[in-house]
Amino acid sequence: MPRSLVHCAEAAPDGETLSALLRRYDTAGEAVSCEPLTQGLLNRGYRLATTRGRFFLKHHLDGDRAAITRQHRVTQRLEALGVPVAPPVPDADGRTVAVIGGRCYALHPWIDGRHRDGGELTAPQCWRLGGLLGLVHTCLERVMRARTGDRRPPGDAAVPEDTFAVIDELLALIRGRRDRDTFDELAEHRLVERRTLLERHAHRRPEAHAVPVAGWVHGDFHPLNLLYRDTEPAAIVDWDRLGVQPRAEEAVRAAAIFFVRPGGTLELAKVRSYARAYRCAAGAGTSEMAAAVHRVWWERLNDFWMLRWRYQLGDRRADPQFPAAAALVVWWTREYDAVCDAFCG
Repeated sequence: MPRSLVHCAEAAPDGETLSALLRRYDTAGEAVSCEPLTQGLLNRGYRLATTRGRFFLKHHLDGDRAAITRQHRVTQRLEALGVPVAPPVPDADGRTVAVIGGRCYALHPWIDGRHRDGGELTAPQCWRLGGLLGLVHTCLERVMRARTGDRRPPGDAAVPEDTFAVIDELLALIRGRRDRDTFDELAEHRLVERRTLLERHAHRRPEAHAVPVAGWVHGDFHPLNLLYRDTEPAAIVDWDRLGVQPRAEEAVRAAAIFFVRPGGTLELAKVRSYARAYRCAAGAGTSEMAAAVHRVWWERLNDFWMLRWRYQLGDRRADPQFPAAAALVVWWTREYDAVCDAFCG
């Protein structure tokens, strides 16, 4: 599945819905404007201006009120520990989720800031980014200690035979198209290339018995879920995928998004600075990081969610991410030792 980019463009809630929502808050005022935010693939977000200020309005499409409320409580506890987050605004009764017309909404303070990818970060800023994610993981361990019963072991690594079947299915869909374009040509090339890579490296599938160190993680740590104010992180947002996963794998996945170049290579010097800071802050050993690099590499080698969206669901919103992501898998396989050294050295 994708490293989700939250806030797809969508018509804003109507005036009746906004009025019903804002009546629940003592200090929100009345709606002046509500503009959809355009970046993202999941959920819906809006810039809401009222007579009392500006807010971020989030429409949770999953509609699980209890789960959303739990996520909100976690961000409130993290804020108390000094983690830069943007907890929701409680209504007059102290609730943070409003259900209106069967839909779940949450109102957050508006954070003035911008997204920054790894290409914009200096080496010291990369260090601070890694340290920030390490802080998130250690603070989550503190605030979620009472919920250790929620832990689940990570799933088994993908089986090459299953991936070959997906490749064949996607190739059939592409080759059956009447009006093929340059994206189709690239997709076909990458699928054939990936099948060759998998045949060559099938013996490197991560061992099922090698269970990585699991812990509570953000679940979706990437540039569009981190707001900067000038050069410093102002808020980590979108905690929808909060859960228990191999924590070092989140660090590796995040780096593969922050530090990927358009041509599909990683800025390894920045990765090294980021990873060293993460290991220091999270107390992650080099063996844990090396295992995470291997599992995430294997995951990427077997993953085709972007092409599934386009060819099986008819959804092209992830298309712009595909060229760099597909090239990265090939480069990572070729430069495997150098990548591992950057995360572990």
